[in-house]
Amino acid sequence: MQPMNTDSSDTISLSSDSSTGAKRVLGLYPITWWRSATILCVILLVFAGATGLSMFEQFKAQVTHLQKQLVVVPQIKYIAVLTDAQGAPGLLVTLDPTQPTLVLQRLGNVVEGREESLQLWALPASGRVRSLGLVGSSKTLRIPASESDLRDVLQLGVSVESKGGVEDAQGPGGEFLFRGALVQKAL
Repeated sequence: MQPMNTDSSDTISLSSDSSTGAKRVLGLYPITWWRSATILCVILLVFAGATGLSMFEQFKAQVTHLQKQLVVVPQIKYIAVLTDAQGAPGLLVTLDPTQPTLVLQRLGNVVEGREESLQLWALPASGRVRSLGLVGSSKTLRIPASESDLRDVLQLGVSVESKGGVEDAQGPGGEFLFRGALVQKAL
């Protein structure tokens, strides 16, 4: 075995401060380490808090934006696809209860004559049929109607009437050109 070299240049020594008696590690006192670590933790906490607050504000803004979009988007509660005798779709009918209107969209190429009008009828489970209004010649149109107008209605029908339509009491003048079940959506 060789004797251990006790040369001062090869050894690492911890010097001690004669006034405080504290040992220095890599040139820093232990209390300085704690202060540095505490300051770093406080900075990290402030950064995390600011990030959390920013994320909360963004989330709140997104919720507000989505709530505004929900008001604008139509909420369809009733829907019906009216078909002809061969089963081809002719008219799509929806009801948005937030804006009490029936929205009608023509799906086929049916065109009424100059002296004719298409009239939309509510066909309840029992009782008399009720007119909901005239179907205009445009591809999409709105007819004022409320949810109560469609209560107890199982089907909708479209008949061909003389220009201007007929009164409720008179009822449809002939067979229905289009007919379909009225479905109430669950959601």
